[in-house]
Amino acid sequence: MKHIAIAMAAAALLAAPAYANEYGEAHSTHGSTHSKQAHGEHGTNHASVSDKVVAEQRAELARNTKGKGFGPQAPRDIGSKAGKNDIVFGDAPEYTQMNLCNIHFHKNAEHKGGQFTEYAGNGNGEGYQSGYKAVIDLSEKELKATHGKICDSSHSTLRPGDTIEVHYVHSTADINPGKSLDSCLAKDVDNNPQLRVEAQVYVVVNDKHALDFGKLTKVKKVHGKYQAVNMPTDLGAPVDYIGSTTGPGYNEKGSPFQVSWSVFPHVAKVDINSVGKWCEGNQFEEDHAHGVRNLVMNKDLLSEIR
Repeated sequence: MKHIAIAMAAAALLAAPAYANEYGEAHSTHGSTHSKQAHGEHGTNHASVSDKVVAEQRAELARNTKGKGFGPQAPRDIGSKAGKNDIVFGDAPEYTQMNLCNIHFHKNAEHKGGQFTEYAGNGNGEGYQSGYKAVIDLSEKELKATHGKICDSSHSTLRPGDTIEVHYVHSTADINPGKSLDSCLAKDVDNNPQLRVEAQVYVVVNDKHALDFGKLTKVKKVHGKYQAVNMPTDLGAPVDYIGSTTGPGYNEKGSPFQVSWSVFPHVAKVDINSVGKWCEGNQFEEDHAHGVRNLVMNKDLLSEIR
C-alpha cells in the first residue's frame, strides 16, 4: 500500500448575484493582495503564492467584516469548537425535511479535520491548489493514471488520489434541483429560505469497485421532498455548526448568507471514472471542481460549536 494524503473540498452555496464570486471563477483580482501576473493571465499558473498573500487576504477579511454585523463564517477546522461570533440564527431543519437543490464539489477540502488534515498549500491565491487533503492508504492500482482528463478545466483536472469535498445543498424553498445555488431560491415566493449543507469528503481512485458517483448523487422525491437517496451513512458522526456560504470569492469579504453545516469526518473512496461521467452530464450542469475559500481562523468570525 502507498501512503498518500488526499483532500476533499467542502460545500459552498450562495444566491445568484454572488455565484461567480463565490466559486472564484469570474471575479477580478484583489488589489494589493496579488496580481494577475502572479498567477498567469487566466489564473492557470499552478505556482503557489507566498504566505504573505494569504496573510493579507485574512487581514482584509478582518477589516471588511469588523463591526459590520456579519454572522459566523465557513469553512472552519471542525476539530476546534472555539468561536466568539455571538450572532445566532436558528438551525435549519434536518435535510430530510428540506429539498435537495444543488450538488457540487470542490477539489481539496475546504474544511479541516477528521481524516482530511494535510494542508495542500497556499495555491494560486484564488482558491485553486489549496485546501486540505485526506490522509489514507491507497494501492498502486488505485493510483493508476486514467485514460484522458477527468473533469478538466482551466484551473484543475482530477487525478487518482485527489480529494474532493461534495456539498449536498438543501433548501426550505419549494424548488426543483438544478444549476447553481440560484436553484435553492424560489423567486418571488421565498427569497430567504433556510439552507443546509451536508458536506462529505471523498477520495477519487481508479477502481471500478469503489463507490459510484452517479449513484451517490441520484436524486428522487421522498415523502414529497427531493433527496440524494444514496448519500453514505457510515462516514462518522457529523460536526454540526452554523456558518455561511464558502468559496474563494469570500477570501477578503464576509458572506452574508446563513447556512447550517453538517461536515462528516471520515472519507470514502469513489471511482474517478464515475465522477468523470457525472461531469460529462448531470442535472446540475456541473463539469469541474470548484476552488476553496481560505480556512476561517479569526474567532470573531466563527461560531462556538456546542
